[in-house]
Amino acid sequence: MGQLNKKVMKKKKQKLPDAKKHQIISFIKSGIRIFGYIFLWYNLDISIILLILSELVGIGEELV
Repeated sequence: MGQLNKKVMKKKKQKLPDAKKHQIISFIKSGIRIFGYIFLWYNLDISIILLILSELVGIGEELV
């Protein structure tokens, strides 16, 4: 019975996120977002693309 519980516990463990990768991706996302807001003054199309890209990077950030 004890061995069965160990196998069940191993299957339930979640992998911890890599904090360093998460931080790096977060900085990249923030940089893209800042450029997106800066471009609001100059080119709306580029701004929209950058802001959408930052959201996609944010999704990737949560998957690290």
